[in-house]
Amino acid sequence: MDTMAPAERPLTERPVIIGNEAYVSESYARAEADRLWAKVWQVACREEEIPDVGDYVTYDIMDDSIIVVRSAEDRISAWFNVCPHRARRLTEGCGHASRFVCPFHAWSWDREGNNVGVVRGDAWGDALKPEDIRLKPVRVDTWGGWVFVNMDADAIPLREYLEPAATMLDPFELEKMRYRWRQWLHFPCNWKVAVEAFIEGYHVPGTHPQLTRYSPKPTWSDAKGIHGVFGSAAGQGTGGASAGAAGAPDMRVGLAASLNQLWEEVNATTTETMVRVANLLVEELPEGTQPLDVQVHLMKRTIEEDAKRGVMWPKIDPAHFAASGNVWHIFPNTVIIHGPTFALCYRARPDGDDPDSCIFEVYTLERFPDGQEPRPQNLHRPEPSIENWRKVLTQDFSNMGAVQRGLKSRSFSGMRPSPVEERALINFHRVLADYMGTGAPQPLD
Repeated sequence: MDTMAPAERPLTERPVIIGNEAYVSESYARAEADRLWAKVWQVACREEEIPDVGDYVTYDIMDDSIIVVRSAEDRISAWFNVCPHRARRLTEGCGHASRFVCPFHAWSWDREGNNVGVVRGDAWGDALKPEDIRLKPVRVDTWGGWVFVNMDADAIPLREYLEPAATMLDPFELEKMRYRWRQWLHFPCNWKVAVEAFIEGYHVPGTHPQLTRYSPKPTWSDAKGIHGVFGSAAGQGTGGASAGAAGAPDMRVGLAASLNQLWEEVNATTTETMVRVANLLVEELPEGTQPLDVQVHLMKRTIEEDAKRGVMWPKIDPAHFAASGNVWHIFPNTVIIHGPTFALCYRARPDGDDPDSCIFEVYTLERFPDGQEPRPQNLHRPEPSIENWRKVLTQDFSNMGAVQRGLKSRSFSGMRPSPVEERALINFHRVLADYMGTGAPQPLD
């Protein structure tokens, strides 16, 4: 595995320009159904949403709908959500079922997709073959606590698809985390505009100026196969709150301020335990303590306090931690901001085939003591207010519609992403173009 720190790698990305077709074209949006969404592994839900046999979640993507069901204690199955009789969808949302019954004509199927009931089926004689009236399967697999689906029967295995992101994130034991809160809304923009807002840190000084209290915080960005990653290029620490405090006259004060700000303005990317420990740094460490020693003390004390309440930290090699960056983009539409006991995640999906609208979901994951895991509902918060979404997220949200409108301007000739801090975004469009057959980034002369 390449262990060279990302910020130390030579700059190999050439400046490029990316056109607007992928964002504004109606024909492109319709083509995504066949060329992209029918071919990729994509997150349908978390395993914790279907803990018991018979629990199911309905996952919708453009014109397709998929039932993800725990069909046995150790097995998750997925089926196209369409009745072979008259095409009615069988489920909506989530629930529990011993069998799936079509609300139209009451045909029924077991959790393995086998038809177990046709009302007055003798009318067909021998014409209804069992294989013809089974629910059609969808490939399904799990990683990190997520359930992924793929409609392409010939797709590569999930693990192979996820590399090298899976290997880099495995030590964080994301499968041991559970939802802390979940919310969603519609954005007046293409789903790619929404995803791209969170796969680079170059926007922080402009969108979140309050987070640059001590320094402008440059970032590095890298392509990792079909995926992408970025992190802080701060001289101290490995990113996150440490990066936010880099440049502070007193790291004890800077770390506490940065973590409290994240807790209040994002309600994520840290934990209550870590904030509480950070607020004791001035008491527990003498003035003049070196910044690295402050960070080490914060981690050590947080690990101790978490252990007291039954939350054990994963053992992650410091070099691996640094190389893993802060934010991963899992192609095509999932973003994971990871930490040792927490993660902030995003998922964007097209809203039908309308290129100007998308469904955007935000949720936090955290490690909890056994038996104390919450079961939060996925709340619809359509108003992007501070009361609903906290300050930092509303700042991000304010860009969405404005970018989508700008992409349609007759004066706009194409995006010119940073070849240093937005390399993951450039890679996203290269991979997207491989699937779609158009829209590849072009070199800037």
